[in-house]
Amino acid sequence: MAAAPVARLIRWLRLIGAALGLVLASYLLATWIGSSVPRNAAWREPASADYVVGVETNGVHTALVLPVVTPIKDWREDFPSSDLVEPNRPYTHVSISWGEREVFLNTPTWWDLSASAILRILTGGGKGLAHVVYYMRPAASEDLRPVRLSAAQYAALVASIESSFSGGTLQRHPGYGTSDLFYEVGGRYTAVNTCNQWTSNRLAAAGVRVGWWTPSAGGVMKWVPRPTSETALLRDSGPLAQ
Repeated sequence: MAAAPVARLIRWLRLIGAALGLVLASYLLATWIGSSVPRNAAWREPASADYVVGVETNGVHTALVLPVVTPIKDWREDFPSSDLVEPNRPYTHVSISWGEREVFLNTPTWWDLSASAILRILTGGGKGLAHVVYYMRPAASEDLRPVRLSAAQYAALVASIESSFSGGTLQRHPGYGTSDLFYEVGGRYTAVNTCNQWTSNRLAAAGVRVGWWTPSAGGVMKWVPRPTSETALLRDSGPLAQ
């Protein structure tokens, strides 16, 4: 008699597993389709660019790498380098990204990501947080790809980043090292509105060709050409040297 309830339990577990598998497969398919449909399809890098920015990735997360100071924007006004553990180094660029608060603060490596955190994001999402890292002369690579912009396009990118963050004084949290910090900037992170969607939305606002829905890092990076040579570097802060 006990075999029947066990058999029913196994059947229900199989049905639940199949349903979860179908949901995951549907999400992955939607991710591929959404990231393959372009925004700003006609965009090309300007022949004579004023600024070089970078799109970087660790394979899961993406960020924008920008010159610290230009005539358009001084990022130290929003994210003071004086907040850093090592504030006096000759920083030239700043990496800005957005993500889920608890994951950022409590997951220093992806091996620390818990199943409960994934479930919470999938079911209800979480608060947004910015991660800001200061760099010194970052070199272009497979994982840090340069994008050349006109002054107007860079101004639009700056405006889009600023408008995505809540105003006022931003509460900060210690980073993972001596040159990074986290800032409370608002927003709601979900399985649809991810860190990588934030990156592509900012690029799209600047007129750059990216996918419509890019929840994965690969969905962003496939639109950013690889550097043409190992010597292609992100330039110092400010407009490109003539």
